[in-house]
Amino acid sequence: MDEPVLLTGAGGHVGEAILRGLGDDYDWRLLFHSPPDEEPDHPYIIGEVQDHEDVAAAAQGVDAIIHLAGDPRPSAPWRSVLTNNIDGTHTVYEVAVEEDVDRVVFASSNHAVGAFETDSRTPEMYRTHHEYRLDGSELPRPGNKYGISKATGELIGRYFHDEHDISVCNIRIGNLNEDHPPIDYERGQAMWLSMRDCAHIHDCALQADYGYEIVYGISDNDRKYYSLDRAKEVLGYEPRDNSAEWNGEEKVA
Repeated sequence: MDEPVLLTGAGGHVGEAILRGLGDDYDWRLLFHSPPDEEPDHPYIIGEVQDHEDVAAAAQGVDAIIHLAGDPRPSAPWRSVLTNNIDGTHTVYEVAVEEDVDRVVFASSNHAVGAFETDSRTPEMYRTHHEYRLDGSELPRPGNKYGISKATGELIGRYFHDEHDISVCNIRIGNLNEDHPPIDYERGQAMWLSMRDCAHIHDCALQADYGYEIVYGISDNDRKYYSLDRAKEVLGYEPRDNSAEWNGEEKVA
């Protein structure tokens, strides 16, 4: 991809992983909610993702957008997710149409289907780890208001794909929190996404040919709740990490 790529929410943890792994691979344009602690290596704008003028200024001349910005708290209140996540995502897509952006990669979340874990029938199926894995074809079942905002973001992308032919990839990101899996936290290990696999799946989403997709963003963990089949088939995702290869903070395999 020769044209610039806009990264919204560039100051967050996912943005850090992407820029760490792909900083030299693309002509980045960055949108920060607040001034970064250090001067970035790429052109940037400070602005609000729900502010049309701010997003339009950041998106001028770009060919793709990775949209990460929003309130990332699972406990975020409705007013915040409505403004920062839902209105913000709609603004990004409106600007994408105006600027003739070809594709949007949306940072969705496992929280878009979080209620599957509270269904009394689901835990036993999760524990088998083989016969039942969410694959992106299931309906959303958000377990909190943050999850509602992520499921809504996927639907906004569906509309703009159908109406304006924008290529849309929704990545339901799992547990990206360290360079190693969570310690003594079984669910977190199953949902772990390493920093380099995070960069890789977003690289794949920028390069692959697709229309509208929902994929899961986790590493290739032995224990997993989510299927990686679609990400591998459509995006060419080849994760390199596996939480089973770690013992605490040390890699053992």
